[in-house]
Amino acid sequence: MTQSKYDVLTIGNAIVDILSQAEDDFLIREGLVKGSMRLIDQDEAERLYDHMGPTQMISGGCAGNTAAGVASFGGRAAFIGKVADDEPGHFYRHDMQALDIAFPTENLTSGVSTGRSMILITPDTERTMNTFLGACLELTPDDIDPATVEGAAITYLEGYLWDPPKAKQAFVEASRIAHGAGRKVAITLSDSFCVDRFRGEFLDLMRTAKVDIVFANNHEILALYETSDFKSAVEALAQDVQLAAVTMGAEGSMVVAGANRVSVPAPPVDDIVDKTGAGDLFASGFLFGLARAASHADCAALGSIAAGEILQHIGARPQHSLKARAEQEGLHPRNGYCG
Repeated sequence: MTQSKYDVLTIGNAIVDILSQAEDDFLIREGLVKGSMRLIDQDEAERLYDHMGPTQMISGGCAGNTAAGVASFGGRAAFIGKVADDEPGHFYRHDMQALDIAFPTENLTSGVSTGRSMILITPDTERTMNTFLGACLELTPDDIDPATVEGAAITYLEGYLWDPPKAKQAFVEASRIAHGAGRKVAITLSDSFCVDRFRGEFLDLMRTAKVDIVFANNHEILALYETSDFKSAVEALAQDVQLAAVTMGAEGSMVVAGANRVSVPAPPVDDIVDKTGAGDLFASGFLFGLARAASHADCAALGSIAAGEILQHIGARPQHSLKARAEQEGLHPRNGYCG
């Protein structure tokens, strides 16, 4: 296998996040379920935006956030996702390229606008997401650049993009190309609602070895195996996939690899401001470590460093260098290896 050009390629929804602080009463008036993610059309996106308080616009999307995290660690990242040829699309592309993230996907030149997500953050730091996918739904197998996939040590797929049929085909094509080049493929289950919609398909991706690595939180694992017993869900997960990283909030994370279990505590965070993107950034640290031949424990520790940074401010992309934070913990790769 040749040396990789990129540590991580992420594939997912290219979305501009529009964040706003909101009280619980606002969610009740709007009929929103706190902590959920719902898909909305353009009319609802515009209606909700008109009702929201002051907002902040940040480039987001789970896979894009993960790529940004890899770049902040000093890693080589690439991203495939669809934006329109409009102002939000140009904003998104600028942000990715400013982080030195390769972005080979061509703009959508007609039809719908760039996707956006209205994220309402309540005082308890919970986020309620209202997502208009827009141009994201137009990602097709033609957008999967073979050279980029072949050049990435790990290709990471976003579960949220499993809705549109063409995107599913794009995922399968990316997996085929990556495995043909001797690379690894990972997927994030995204959230419990996503798991409920696509449980059978996600399990098939794992059991047919189209994906090698799974990222999920404890709630998603329980939903995947339709059980309330975490231990039995972990045992089932170990049978279905080579490697999994399961996050458990303040309890830290667990790495599952066959019969091996590695538990890593979460570092203390004094002031949690916004939980948006914590899982995405955990994946960035873990994948960066894995691409640089780190131990599973160090991969999880890098993930925890990234998640801890993102919890302390509004928005789902790092505001401080993750490379510097990792170096403070003695975890940044040296000579291509971690620790």
